[in-house]
Amino acid sequence: MIIEPRMRGFICLTAHPDGCEQNIKNQIEYIKSKGAINGAKKVLVIGASTGFGLASRISSAFGSDAATIGVFFEKPPTAGRTASPGWYNSAAFEKEAHKAGLYAKSVNGDAFSDEIKKQTLDLIKADLGQVDLVVYSLASPVRKHPVTGVLHRSVLKPIGTTFINKTVDFHSGKVSEISIEPSNGDDIENTVAVMGGEDWKMWMDALKAENLLAPGATTVAYSYIGPSLTEAVYRKGTIGCAKDDLEATAFTITDSLVDIKGKAYVSVNKALVTQASSAIPVIPLYISLLYKIMKEQGIHEGCIEQIQRLYADRLFSGKEIPTDEKGRIRVDDWEMRPDVQEKIAKLWQEATTENLAELGDLEGYRSDFHNLFGFGFEGVDYKADANEMVGVESIE
Repeated sequence: MIIEPRMRGFICLTAHPDGCEQNIKNQIEYIKSKGAINGAKKVLVIGASTGFGLASRISSAFGSDAATIGVFFEKPPTAGRTASPGWYNSAAFEKEAHKAGLYAKSVNGDAFSDEIKKQTLDLIKADLGQVDLVVYSLASPVRKHPVTGVLHRSVLKPIGTTFINKTVDFHSGKVSEISIEPSNGDDIENTVAVMGGEDWKMWMDALKAENLLAPGATTVAYSYIGPSLTEAVYRKGTIGCAKDDLEATAFTITDSLVDIKGKAYVSVNKALVTQASSAIPVIPLYISLLYKIMKEQGIHEGCIEQIQRLYADRLFSGKEIPTDEKGRIRVDDWEMRPDVQEKIAKLWQEATTENLAELGDLEGYRSDFHNLFGFGFEGVDYKADANEMVGVESIE
């Protein structure tokens, strides 16, 4: 079938298997070009099919020759209907990993559930024995609690007062004012339940109980802080409460791993175009201005560049891992440079529908958004018939 992007608001309803495969190949080539990383050799990535989790799996496999198990919740294809992009990403990753002689298997299902945890633990037990790195990179708006059975939904809301600021529709380029009402009721509790650290700790406790963590094992989860421009709706809003909980959980997990000399970290990464960030008001406008400045200064990074730097310069550099005053690894350091943030604050005041294409990198934003779904890659013939029925090798 001929596959074209079909948009509905902040979501693309289609994904291109050949484009997703090209995306994976491009990321693999980048990792190979940067040289070997003396990293973990047996790696579990929870949330492995897109964004930072996918970049982590690629970096481990093709930077450190690691055996990887990826856990994700993706939609397979049916005749005449494409899979979700994460499915095609994972299919392409496994194909390339197996071609390179690397172990790679995947588990598709709800990572919050006891069933998927058990399936994953059984697979580690059977094939790898133990893992020495666990990457936690789940991005889900909903979580069914495995103990209580309660369905929690996260919300993006400010706390206390209504948030009013600029935003942009990145499809049309229209800059407008947005108003977001403050949280109420159980909004904070539900958001923390979905996006906080409880499930990360449940995974680590389950792995440790089954003796599946190697001595000195490391685990890392991903977070974001962002600038003062977005903090009322992000870091000081409901999601910020969840991020605070996630970051606090790193210390709890580290305490639980003392006997195996294990360590848990949170890495604060930079703002990037993802399916989740595209739906957050204000963030697309901020990212389009950020991209323009960072590209001009030669310090722009995508997911794969961020994770390569995290691995090579922080986690596996052979030196003491540098952290901030709250124990977090910071690879948002270039984004948060004072000179970068000062320029964004100035451009933010000036940005309008008429001048945003000049002041910001809206085209770069759109391009990255299309890339998420396998569209817009050089070397892919989008006018040709594509086979949507692609399987992930290790999933029957």
